[in-house]
Amino acid sequence: MPITPLLKINQLTYNPPKRWNFFSPRPSFVLGPVDLHVHESETIAIIGGNDSGKSLLAKLIGGAVKPTSGEILLNNQLINTHHSKARANNIRMVFRHSAESLNPGMSIGSMLDEPLRLNTQLSAAMRFEKVNHTLSLVGLMPEHYYYYKHKLSDGQQQRVALARALILDPQVIVADEPFAALDPSVRSQTVNLLLKLQAELGLAFIFVSHNLGIVRHMADRTIVMSEGQIVESNLTQTLFTAPEHPSAQKLIHAHNSLVSY
Repeated sequence: MPITPLLKINQLTYNPPKRWNFFSPRPSFVLGPVDLHVHESETIAIIGGNDSGKSLLAKLIGGAVKPTSGEILLNNQLINTHHSKARANNIRMVFRHSAESLNPGMSIGSMLDEPLRLNTQLSAAMRFEKVNHTLSLVGLMPEHYYYYKHKLSDGQQQRVALARALILDPQVIVADEPFAALDPSVRSQTVNLLLKLQAELGLAFIFVSHNLGIVRHMADRTIVMSEGQIVESNLTQTLFTAPEHPSAQKLIHAHNSLVSY
């Protein structure tokens, strides 16, 4: 008997109204229709060239952008509503420059407490305990509760961004280039942290990346996008060994050339 996917996407499209402008006649980017499914504890990587639609797809899944049509189901329940509470709590996003969204005027504890205060019925004491537990999950100390952004390293700021995504106990994390802004040592620590959290919490992880080394290390499956379409989807090792679509071949061959250089 087949296992029901945790997240299922059917015929998702993004086709914004055309805004004709004499100075900018370029037509709007159209994405889809896209079909995709993700299982519990599975990691899906989205790769593709510039303007392929990979970041847009991540934002559509995460709720940062409203789709034109299609279905998004979580645990077999429709969650298409752009601002639905089920979606906001269970699918959380981490952006490329997440650290830049940290409010320099708020302590880390206050930033993490806010989504709990707005989305749960937990008491102040329970929220405090939850924040400290989440800080521990991402490798930060209890005293970081009282820190402000300027006192944290880049790696610690990225951990806070991850803690903010985890604070509501989501089932799916969607990340758009989460490693691109990090130096190599911090990047390696972040990758290992995500793999550890996934093993402990059963998270499904969908991420966009240009770094195919990280994709090959982390992803169970990889999808390749070109011109707003998924042109290939396969097990990561299979895709890296024998890519079929020309767009996939171009990406994999370029990666292999760099690795072998």
